[in-house]
Amino acid sequence: MLSLDIDRQHSQNNIPSNDELEQWAAMAYLGNSSAEAALVIVDEAVMQTLNRDYRQADKTTNVLSFAANIGELDGVTHLGDIIVCAPVISAEAQQQSKSIDAHWAHMLIHGMLHLQNYDHDNDDDAKVMENIEIELLAKIGISNPYKLLE
Repeated sequence: MLSLDIDRQHSQNNIPSNDELEQWAAMAYLGNSSAEAALVIVDEAVMQTLNRDYRQADKTTNVLSFAANIGELDGVTHLGDIIVCAPVISAEAQQQSKSIDAHWAHMLIHGMLHLQNYDHDNDDDAKVMENIEIELLAKIGISNPYKLLE
């Protein structure tokens, strides 16, 4: 079971409900024990600052994940924090001709997998992570997001 703490620091009309965000994050939690994670929704300025400070990339991005990697405390695993940039997700959905909800679901699943130490730093790791994303998205009727980018 996953508990998701949501902090909406940025608001716009097309951000999915907390229930939807929680559902998408929970389906991407692949562990068996109780776990918690935090989700922070930000604007471009905040995301650019975080991306610059933590990834040395002075530009905005759609999602950043900060895995806690601290194991279980009092019976609960704290997975870490996911930061999403609402305006970037909206713009990407439009550019890629995806529904806003489909792209939000993808970004939440992607971020949750990062918190569980999945990555895409090389082709083999990327293929594993992408396949999990594709499988999870298919369960909720969302087609392969990577086919749209080819």
